[in-house]
Amino acid sequence: MLPVEWSGEEWTGLDGAPGIVYDLGCNIYSPDGRVFQIEYAAKAVENSGALIGLKCKDGVIIGAEKLMPSRLLMESSGRRVHPVGMHAGIAFTGYAADGRPVVNAARQEVENYHDYYGVDMPPHTLAERLGHYFHAYTTYGGYRPFGLTTMVTSFDEVTQEPFLHMIDPSGTQFRFHGAAAGKSKQAAKTEIEKLNLKALTCAEALKRISLIIHTIREEEKDKPFVLEAGWITADTDWKFQLVPKNLRDEAFEWGKAEFDKMDDDDDDDED
Repeated sequence: MLPVEWSGEEWTGLDGAPGIVYDLGCNIYSPDGRVFQIEYAAKAVENSGALIGLKCKDGVIIGAEKLMPSRLLMESSGRRVHPVGMHAGIAFTGYAADGRPVVNAARQEVENYHDYYGVDMPPHTLAERLGHYFHAYTTYGGYRPFGLTTMVTSFDEVTQEPFLHMIDPSGTQFRFHGAAAGKSKQAAKTEIEKLNLKALTCAEALKRISLIIHTIREEEKDKPFVLEAGWITADTDWKFQLVPKNLRDEAFEWGKAEFDKMDDDDDDDED
């Protein structure tokens, strides 16, 4: 297998013969050790809406920017945040069609674990098994990686607290205090680092997530969006629940108003 160069018209090997195109399959490494299909999947995530998860003093909340390609769509269609058990939920950003089998796989894992062991699946176990599921699609010819980044939140009965995990298209998963994925994720991470998560409640964090999403958006280019969110808190008896629409709408308007106020202050400073 020879290294290849792009001539502007076709790929050729260093000896001038037709070369190997290393992005034809997810089971092919490039000469410098990259798997291009995984990088393409990550790029698909970057072109999707923002996804933000925060572990606060009273629980965990995940918020998603669900882009609305048409004003004729029902707001409740194409959800990005899903419960997968009484104590667990996941949210994703990227290709919505890829999200459906992942949600189903997570629900099956949670159900099977409870049937076999008689207890709820621990957060790290759910994240690891989903990570294996993601990784399996990066190792076989004929498969392609999921164009998703997924956040998992679940309550741990041993430590008596919920946790937040994030899984990228390669299947790598880590536990976080705060995480961001999707469009402008680096800008969102910068805003998250400014928050005092140990003093923040999930209700307050919902408004902060709305403000962060409004801050990183480009209103002239980006499509309208709906704020979706789910949380596990002491108030929900440590069960995963979708945030009610009235609270999401209130947070959406608060974030927009705060962003407009910040924008006006910046304009005044320039004058």
